This record gives sequence, C-alpha cells and structure tokens, in this order.
Amino acid sequence: MKFFSLFSIVRGYNILVIVIAQYLTSIYILAPELPVREVLFDLQLFMLVMSSSTVIAAGYIINSFYDSEKDLINRPGKTMLDRLVSQRTKLSAYFTLNFISVVFASYVSFRAVLFFSLYIFGIWFYSHKLKKFPFIGNFVAATLAVVPFFAVFIYYRNFDLVIFVHATYLFLIISMRELVKDLENIQGDLVHNYRTIPVVYGEVVSKRMLTILGIISLIPGLLLITKFDIGYMDLFFYGSTLALFFFIFIIWNANKKFHYLILHNILKFIILVGVFSIILIDIDLLINRLF
Repeated sequence: MKFFSLFSIVRGYNILVIVIAQYLTSIYILAPELPVREVLFDLQLFMLVMSSSTVIAAGYIINSFYDSEKDLINRPGKTMLDRLVSQRTKLSAYFTLNFISVVFASYVSFRAVLFFSLYIFGIWFYSHKLKKFPFIGNFVAATLAVVPFFAVFIYYRNFDLVIFVHATYLFLIISMRELVKDLENIQGDLVHNYRTIPVVYGEVVSKRMLTILGIISLIPGLLLITKFDIGYMDLFFYGSTLALFFFIFIIWNANKKFHYLILHNILKFIILVGVFSIILIDIDLLINRLF
C-alpha cells in the first residue's frame, strides 16, 4: 500500500506521458532530420529525459508535502492514500530524487546541471510561496509544466517558429487547466487562505478568463493548421477546437465541483491526445527511418 501511495504522490502515469512526449517531440519536431534510432538511443537525450522525470516526481512530492492539509478537504480519498507515506519519508524521497536528477544532468554538461538546479528551485519556490498568489501562481505553474520540453529544445538547438507555436498552444491549454484546478479546489483554498484567482476575484471572473484563454488558444491551433506542414496532426487541432467550444459551453453552466472535474478531464484529454497525435505529423517516419 505504501508503494501505491508513493506512486499516487509522484503521479507515475503523468511522468510516463511526459517521457513519451519528450521523445515524440524530439523525433518529429525538434530533430526530424535524424534517424529515429539515433534519437532513441542517444544517451545524452536519455539522461535529460530521466533528469526531467526525477525532478517532476520530486516536484509532485514537495507539492503534496505543502498541500497535505488543503488536499484533505479537496481530495480526501487520494489524500488518505497519500498519507500512508509519512512527511519525513516524503522529504527524504524529495531530496533523493533531486540529487539523482543532478547526477543524470551532470552526464550531459555543467549547463544541464545549472538548468535543472534552477528548475528544482523554481518548483520548490512555487510550491512553498507562489502558488498561493493569483495570476503569478498560475503563470509559473504553466511555465514549469513546459520546462522539460525546453530542456530537449535547447539540446537540439532547433529554433524553428513552428516549435514556439506548438509551445504556445501547450502553454495556453495548461494555463486553462491550472485555473480549472483552482475552481475545483476553491473550498480547500478558502479554508487555508490560498489567494487563487477564484478566491480573490470570484468564479465569474475565472470563467471569463477561461473563455478568453480558450479563444486565444485557437490562434496557434489555426496557425499550425494553415501555415505549417504538420501532416495529419491537423486532425487533432480540428478536434481540439471542437472540444474547446464544448468546454466553453460547459464552463458557463458549471456550478459544482463535479462540473469542474469534467472540465479538468477535458483539458487533460486534449493534452494526452495531443501527445500521441505528434505521430500524425509523419505516420511513415517510424517505419521508414527506424533503421
């Protein structure tokens, strides 16, 4: 049970998706000219991916450490499972994972060590202080979520415009998800004095912001469809556009935690499908260029 508790805390399924996303991004977007096997068996890339994974796992742990009381209100079932692991064990695992991350990064370069050291500090500072403040907490959370992709982006030094458009779309969707999470967790945030956007400005303002972010996110999606060669991945952006319109319709009829949970899952589903839709950029690439 303690193993399942720790797996729940570090959200192993999320980390697995991030690992897959980093590799698919490297193969199809960042280094499409390289043989697939060369990317898959690149030891330095592997170390960057492992360093990202361990930092993210540590981030989930420290976030659980600081939010344990609030989560007891917002997610009592999951929190009771998480509490099978003591706070002392959580801290030990947190420091161990961060140390392992730096060891992985040291194999690549000193710059990688510096990059992930700053990433570790950023996650801690967000969990300790920034997440309790409106706007800046949401912005930093969304930024930290896309940092692992910037690690491989810097590694390949690919500065094509299409990469920034993809990153902008992902950033906007994650920003929406963070705001929906604040609406979903408003009860615990109120009790423990977290000054999130819904707590400070109310649900109506939050819904307006989500509507605006949803409309803005259509811009990079349309740019990717019309201005860049993304193969059959345009099907994903057509589908996500419909999902976002459905999202906006639901948000203005939402008034219960269950409704916000549905909205949260819609955004998670868009992100998950988007990760695996990267393959649609060139369906034959894995087959034709694996060797």
